[in-house]
Amino acid sequence: MYARHDLVWLSDQGWRQARDMAPAYCRDMIETWRQADWPAVVRRADADLLPDQLSLGIAMPPRPTDAGKTRIGFRVQRTDIRKVASPLSIAQIRDATPQLPWHPFLSTLDSDAAGQGLSIRVYGSVALQALTRQPYLTAASDIDVLLQPLTNTQLHRALDLLNAYSQHLPLDGEIIFPSGQAVPWKELSAALRAKSGHRVLVKEMHKVSLVTTDALLATMKEDVCMT
Repeated sequence: MYARHDLVWLSDQGWRQARDMAPAYCRDMIETWRQADWPAVVRRADADLLPDQLSLGIAMPPRPTDAGKTRIGFRVQRTDIRKVASPLSIAQIRDATPQLPWHPFLSTLDSDAAGQGLSIRVYGSVALQALTRQPYLTAASDIDVLLQPLTNTQLHRALDLLNAYSQHLPLDGEIIFPSGQAVPWKELSAALRAKSGHRVLVKEMHKVSLVTTDALLATMKEDVCMT
């Protein structure tokens, strides 16, 4: 089972598939990725994706001319996947950010999350710089985080933590519900402060939809009180 943002290492055949379906100007970039054995990232499934395929993507560092990123989407046969891993932890990305002013707050965010029984994963530019050691980060870069709370208590602890640390860190990213439905955490936090039944944008492997916060909260496991 694959999820959005998972890291995927491909066989040579998988990279050949990626090169063959990419525009000509992207093929050298894909070859660089293959030679370095960097992972691709699982993205939302293409509408016409076959059951034995997986939609993936890679992104180049920002261009010096306009700071834009070249993003390359492709698909491969699942049999050409060598290895899959979850997005990186904060411990795995810390060494990639020493020059940025918010770097010292990463460790305290990680330890405070662990103290609440939460695990934080990171994707996007920070993760790509940690994986490739290429220059993805700028002073304007966000930190894209993933949290997967299981209960309503954990969910509210996660949102409180993210709101508190967003005063010190440029936090962005998603909350992933037990159903696999993902919601931008800032949008979710604002919606939960609004009236019951507020709708938010939800991303899944095969679709994007608007879902009420009540329906999302109903997917959470019940809190267990220990005596």
